[in-house]
Amino acid sequence: MCRIGYFGASTGAAAALYAAAELGDDVAAVVSRGGRPDLAGGRLGDVRSPTLLLVGSNDSQVLELNRRARASMRCTAELRVVAGATHLFEEPGTLAEAALSARDGFVRYLLSPHRHPLTAEAAR
Repeated sequence: MCRIGYFGASTGAAAALYAAAELGDDVAAVVSRGGRPDLAGGRLGDVRSPTLLLVGSNDSQVLELNRRARASMRCTAELRVVAGATHLFEEPGTLAEAALSARDGFVRYLLSPHRHPLTAEAAR
Protein backbone atom coordinates (compact mmCIF):
# COMPACT_ATOMS: atom_id res chain seq x y z
CA MET A 1 0.00 0.00 0.00
CA CYS A 2 1.24 3.47 -0.87
CA ARG A 3 1.47 5.87 2.06
CA ILE A 4 0.59 9.55 1.71
CA GLY A 5 2.90 12.39 2.66
CA TYR A 6 2.18 16.10 2.26
CA PHE A 7 4.75 18.83 1.67
CA GLY A 8 3.92 22.51 1.88
CA ALA A 9 6.06 25.64 1.60
CA SER A 10 5.13 29.13 2.74
CA THR A 11 1.34 29.47 2.81
CA GLY A 12 1.06 26.01 1.19
CA ALA A 13 2.07 24.54 4.54
CA ALA A 14 -1.29 25.58 5.96
CA ALA A 15 -3.05 23.80 3.10
CA ALA A 16 -1.02 20.63 3.70
CA LEU A 17 -1.80 20.67 7.43
CA TYR A 18 -5.47 21.43 6.88
CA ALA A 19 -5.74 18.55 4.39
CA ALA A 20 -3.89 16.24 6.80
CA ALA A 21 -6.40 17.15 9.51
CA GLU A 22 -9.25 16.26 7.13
CA LEU A 23 -7.78 12.86 6.17
CA GLY A 24 -6.62 11.87 9.65
CA ASP A 25 -4.73 8.59 9.76
CA ASP A 26 -4.62 8.35 5.96
CA VAL A 27 -1.71 10.82 5.92
CA ALA A 28 1.55 9.30 7.16
CA ALA A 29 3.64 12.49 7.36
CA VAL A 30 3.64 16.24 6.77
CA VAL A 31 6.66 18.43 6.07
CA SER A 32 6.45 22.22 6.10
CA ARG A 33 9.34 24.30 4.71
CA GLY A 34 9.38 27.97 5.69
CA GLY A 35 5.69 27.54 6.23
CA ARG A 36 2.83 29.37 7.82
CA PRO A 37 1.17 26.57 9.79
CA ASP A 38 -0.65 29.20 11.83
CA LEU A 39 -2.91 29.81 8.82
CA ALA A 40 -4.42 26.34 9.37
CA GLY A 41 -5.93 27.87 12.50
CA GLY A 42 -7.98 25.60 14.71
CA ARG A 43 -7.30 22.59 12.49
CA LEU A 44 -3.74 22.27 13.83
CA GLY A 45 -5.01 20.39 16.85
CA ASP A 46 -6.72 17.88 14.53
CA VAL A 47 -3.54 16.88 12.68
CA ARG A 48 -2.56 13.33 13.65
CA SER A 49 0.30 12.88 11.20
CA PRO A 50 3.90 13.23 12.37
CA THR A 51 4.90 16.72 11.28
CA LEU A 52 8.29 18.28 10.54
CA LEU A 53 8.45 22.08 10.55
CA LEU A 54 11.56 23.42 8.79
CA VAL A 55 12.30 27.11 9.34
CA GLY A 56 15.30 29.34 8.72
CA SER A 57 17.04 30.81 11.75
CA ASN A 58 17.01 34.25 10.11
CA ASP A 59 13.26 34.18 9.47
CA SER A 60 12.36 35.33 12.97
CA GLN A 61 8.67 36.09 12.42
CA VAL A 62 7.93 32.76 10.73
CA LEU A 63 10.07 30.94 13.29
CA GLU A 64 7.93 32.33 16.10
CA LEU A 65 4.72 31.43 14.24
CA ASN A 66 6.01 27.85 13.84
CA ARG A 67 6.90 27.63 17.54
CA ARG A 68 3.37 28.65 18.46
CA ALA A 69 1.82 26.29 15.91
CA ARG A 70 3.91 23.37 17.18
CA ALA A 71 2.78 24.09 20.73
CA SER A 72 -0.86 23.82 19.67
CA MET A 73 -0.40 20.53 17.81
CA ARG A 74 -1.22 17.26 19.57
CA CYS A 75 0.61 14.99 17.14
CA THR A 76 4.32 14.24 17.02
CA ALA A 77 5.75 17.54 15.77
CA GLU A 78 9.38 18.52 15.35
CA LEU A 79 10.66 22.03 14.68
CA ARG A 80 13.99 21.97 12.90
CA VAL A 81 15.79 25.30 12.46
CA VAL A 82 18.14 25.64 9.48
CA ALA A 83 21.05 27.86 10.53
CA GLY A 84 21.59 30.97 8.44
CA ALA A 85 18.49 30.54 6.29
CA THR A 86 15.96 33.26 5.56
CA HIS A 87 12.40 32.70 4.39
CA LEU A 88 13.18 31.46 0.87
CA PHE A 89 16.29 29.46 1.86
CA GLU A 90 18.34 31.33 -0.77
CA GLU A 91 21.58 31.27 1.20
CA PRO A 92 24.20 28.78 -0.03
CA GLY A 93 23.49 25.26 1.21
CA THR A 94 20.35 26.08 3.19
CA LEU A 95 17.81 24.80 0.66
CA ALA A 96 19.83 21.59 0.25
CA GLU A 97 19.86 21.15 4.03
CA ALA A 98 16.10 21.67 4.18
CA ALA A 99 15.58 19.21 1.31
CA LEU A 100 17.66 16.55 3.06
CA SER A 101 15.72 17.07 6.29
CA ALA A 102 12.43 16.77 4.39
CA ARG A 103 13.66 13.59 2.71
CA ASP A 104 14.69 12.10 6.05
CA GLY A 105 11.31 12.92 7.58
CA PHE A 106 9.43 11.31 4.72
CA VAL A 107 11.67 8.25 4.67
CA ARG A 108 11.12 7.79 8.40
CA TYR A 109 7.33 7.72 8.10
CA LEU A 110 6.48 6.75 4.54
CA LEU A 111 8.70 3.68 4.41
CA SER A 112 7.85 2.43 7.88
CA PRO A 113 5.02 -0.11 7.99
CA HIS A 114 3.89 1.30 11.34
CA ARG A 115 3.69 4.74 12.83
CA HIS A 116 6.32 5.39 15.41
CA PRO A 117 7.38 8.49 17.32
CA LEU A 118 10.33 10.61 16.34
CA THR A 119 13.61 9.73 17.97
CA ALA A 120 13.88 10.78 21.60
CA GLU A 121 16.20 13.68 20.71
CA ALA A 122 13.67 15.16 18.30
CA ALA A 123 10.45 14.48 20.15
CA ARG A 124 8.86 17.16 22.23
